[in-house]
Amino acid sequence: MPDKRLLNTETVLPLDTTIQLDGAQVPAATGELLVERINHALPDRRLAQVCYHHSMGPIETCDTCMVEVNGRMVRACSTPVTPDMEVATRSQRADAAQRDAFDRILHNHDLYCTVCDNSNHNCTVHNTVMNLDVKHQERPFTPKPYPQDHSNPFYRYDPSQCILCGRCVEACQNVQVNETLTINWESEHPRVLWDGGTQIAGSSCVSCGHCVTVCPCNALMEKSMLGRAGYLTALPQPVLNGMIAAVKAVEPATGFPPIMAISNGEAATRDLRNKRTKTVCTYCGVGCSFDVWTQGRHILKIEPADGPANGISTCVKGKFGWDFVNSKERIRHPMIRDERTNEFRKTTWKEALDLIERRFKQIKQNHGPDAFAFIASSKCTNEESYLMQKLARQVIGTNNIDNCSRYCQTPATMGLSRTVGYGGDSGSIADIEQAELVIIVGSNTCESHPVLATRIKRSQKHRGQKVIVADLRRHEMAERADLFLHPQPSTDPIWINAVANYLLQQGWHKQEFIDRWVDNFDAQRESLAQYTLEFAEQRTGISRDALIQVANWIAQSKTVCILWAMGVTQHCGGSDTSTAISNLLLLTGNYMRPATGAYPLRGHNNVQGASDFGSMPNVYSGYQKVADEQVRAKFEAAWQCTLPVKDGLDNHEMIRAIHDGTLKCLYLKGEDTITSDANANDVKVALEQVDFLVVQDISLSETAKFAHVVLPASPSLEKEGTFTNTERRIQRLYRAIKPLGFSKPDWEIIQLIANRMGGKWKYKHPSEVMDEVAALTPLFAGVSYERLEGYKSLQWPVAKDGADSPYLFKDGFPFPDGK
Repeated sequence: MPDKRLLNTETVLPLDTTIQLDGAQVPAATGELLVERINHALPDRRLAQVCYHHSMGPIETCDTCMVEVNGRMVRACSTPVTPDMEVATRSQRADAAQRDAFDRILHNHDLYCTVCDNSNHNCTVHNTVMNLDVKHQERPFTPKPYPQDHSNPFYRYDPSQCILCGRCVEACQNVQVNETLTINWESEHPRVLWDGGTQIAGSSCVSCGHCVTVCPCNALMEKSMLGRAGYLTALPQPVLNGMIAAVKAVEPATGFPPIMAISNGEAATRDLRNKRTKTVCTYCGVGCSFDVWTQGRHILKIEPADGPANGISTCVKGKFGWDFVNSKERIRHPMIRDERTNEFRKTTWKEALDLIERRFKQIKQNHGPDAFAFIASSKCTNEESYLMQKLARQVIGTNNIDNCSRYCQTPATMGLSRTVGYGGDSGSIADIEQAELVIIVGSNTCESHPVLATRIKRSQKHRGQKVIVADLRRHEMAERADLFLHPQPSTDPIWINAVANYLLQQGWHKQEFIDRWVDNFDAQRESLAQYTLEFAEQRTGISRDALIQVANWIAQSKTVCILWAMGVTQHCGGSDTSTAISNLLLLTGNYMRPATGAYPLRGHNNVQGASDFGSMPNVYSGYQKVADEQVRAKFEAAWQCTLPVKDGLDNHEMIRAIHDGTLKCLYLKGEDTITSDANANDVKVALEQVDFLVVQDISLSETAKFAHVVLPASPSLEKEGTFTNTERRIQRLYRAIKPLGFSKPDWEIIQLIANRMGGKWKYKHPSEVMDEVAALTPLFAGVSYERLEGYKSLQWPVAKDGADSPYLFKDGFPFPDGK
């Protein structure tokens, strides 16, 4: 039976048998949980299941899912399907067992749904009252003698409303694997405990939000929901208490049905003002997707809904870190630097665009198109990155376009491109979770990619996955590792190559794979000879025995994934380390198979997409080279222009060109170059002397403070588009709220500027931009908004028929000879 805690990696069981379900023959899969088959077969008559959550599997604390199977009473949540079983969900015995179990739950929960912030059609306790048609409560509610815990800044726990189902504990112990929550079952009045009984704020809780997400009632709730979700819930607590007491007084006579009818009516009215919108997280490169609940501009909560990258998981930032959308620091109007005072003043879009048009035309006429440079953002959408480079190339006539991947991801891309042809993740996050061995180099995964870290922690705990961490710091993932390597700074290529050399000496390399898919093997063997274990120990500080252990585990593991991040790519020799990692994987045959490969973890939410969609000085969208005449001719025909031939300047070269006096105008979109570049003071000096600086952002960054014009942009919740995560997964985001003040989505701003410069663009929606990209870019040939609807996603390359590529390499590498 698949472990439901390992999200998105469950085995899909074939429908190989039938069962009799309430008298009807139903196709089923041997071994699947009976509750899942019942849910699938009877979607309109949902079986009670208070403690069961489809993403966590059986907990077996509530007994509300009791059914009769072949004459025996069993829990549907933990009973596997067997051929020809006879199941009765509404027999007299089953019905009595379900009602009795649920009544025991209500003994721990005070039903006041009409004035409860959680009564929004998705409260499991409320819905179970309706599904079972509960008329009365046999066991009276008994409050627990504990106060509410409001100490956490993001959520609160109400012990008296807690039904002790154990979902939150299971989520903490086995989904997040933070192992903070328990229940003190031995107590006369059990409750959920944080670290054995401390306040939440003083515990080891990381505020990932898993417990709040899976709570089936209002015991754990987001503070942003409290007093906001319902029409009556904002009333003062004494008033609410009086209303609750009045309802309880009439309940014995009326029963639950009329009271629940009022509650359902009130909940229906909430739909008129509470909106749910699918979006994609804007923090790291994992690409978590979820529903954002909004009421006007107020963000009620984030609710994950089995996203393709994250399942039900979130981290503290994705779950609770959205205050920036309504921050007082948001730029609400265009601003121009006053020439007399040198201070910013608010202005209109017309005046700001008039100034940009005038100065752009002057600079282009006086100094030519290469006096311009453009820097795109890794936080903006794919469509906006594409339009930024189109503005630079088609309208202005320069290839001086780059993005912040230059500072972090380019070394990984270089190392992978020179060895396997593409600078992207070999497979999916699910492959990392399924691997027998995961090696993490230079990545503080628990902090930088926390949801991915939970996947590794779960696999280590439940599958026995081995984890090796090589890092300068002993962070959480290093503490959890089966083997921790602590190399001297900048010595990663040495120990990696020494491990590869030792594997060769022992004959543990995969010769058949090498013969079929690898060029220049003899030269590689010769180059590795110098990297002896003794040499590596002396230079790196890693013991000979530890290096042999690494080699042994690689040789013994059927599948190996290697992850690395900015602990590699932002150091000297990052491209060499990336090359060594990829060569080690080639040597051991750990490409082109599930649960294998190279995974350069992307830092920002769309740093992958910014490069994929052409915001680089030497390639168009899909890494089509500027130097390729046929590629250039294709874009010239589509854009009806003559395109520049030579590669443009990268971020570093742009700053030097300003110092040299050849670069006169810089336009940045959602990028704070001062804080991104290694030499902030050097950048500041450059920005002080550049003739014209335009910065487009949601707040006044350090770089924006030097601008001549600042344009107010919109964050992800205020626009539509797509992001591409670290596993090459393209996902849609939808507008949840209107742009703040006079701000605009970046794609609209870029189009306004392009048309001021003669661009004649007519995009009405980002989907039209994606259609253009697909038509010009083989890598994205089959990408469309229709194929990305809702929670659908595509991993590039995407064929014209929409078939995507969970595995980047299947039948060779993108070189002329396939290897």
